Amino acid sequence: MKRTRGDLKERIVDAAFARGAEVGWARVRLHDVARDLGVPLRAIYPYFTDLDAVGEAMLGRADRAMLDAAAARGFNRLEPKVRVERLIQAWLAALDPHRREVRAFLRYKFAAAHIHLRAALIVRLSRTIQWLREAARFDAIGFRHDLEEVGLTALFVATVLAWLGDASPGGKRSRAFLVRALVTADRAMARLYPPARG
Repeated sequence: MKRTRGDLKERIVDAAFARGAEVGWARVRLHDVARDLGVPLRAIYPYFTDLDAVGEAMLGRADRAMLDAAAARGFNRLEPKVRVERLIQAWLAALDPHRREVRAFLRYKFAAAHIHLRAALIVRLSRTIQWLREAARFDAIGFRHDLEEVGLTALFVATVLAWLGDASPGGKRSRAFLVRALVTADRAMARLYPPARG
């Protein structure tokens, strides 16, 4: 059966992370990925500008998993904090099989010479947070919108950092961290914006 273009793109990502699991992300080379796939190096070029773009594609998978979670039956009827919890957990679950490689990929971005990669990571983080807001059905405007965005960003980054270092079975520790942080954030927002009475 003839493979589609999208099919090869996903195979490139899988092969790069499989190689990263073997040799470490810093030693992954696209020519080795091409050899593993049995394709010429030029076959990768239409899909990815460099290895960093391959890593970004894995984070894109997590974004899509998060949006898939928002399509679950009854999702919109959940409390806002539960919606956010489900969405972030789905994002992390998509990356869980590659946690070590994701950690190495992110560490690589923060190397001293990689200022441009850190800037790109900030843009990607902002994009993920915007999709998180959309999926959680947050529709505030003005100052409340800004406050929610800053709060979600801080919550998301703190949870990802907890997840990256979480060696507990099933990520139990980082899951508990997220639940506690959401309860605290929910209480803070309730004090700032009390529910309307009547």
